[in-house]
Amino acid sequence: MKTCLECGEKIVGREDKKFCSDSCRNAYNNKINKDSTNYMRNINNKLRKNYRILSELNVEGKTKTTRAKLMS
Repeated sequence: MKTCLECGEKIVGREDKKFCSDSCRNAYNNKINKDSTNYMRNINNKLRKNYRILSELNVEGKTKTTRAKLMS
């Protein structure tokens, strides 16, 4: 008898199932990927901020800027 990897309940259905429900599957995967998710969220926030800054400075499509403007 197989049990759910998240909650330990008995699994009914296909032989190769690992989880008893979608919520258990999601909870398990969220727990496994938690560290990388936070890391990726931080990276994506930095990229979004950089893109927003560059978009504001580069209205005409091509421009030059200084390090001081980028750092502000």
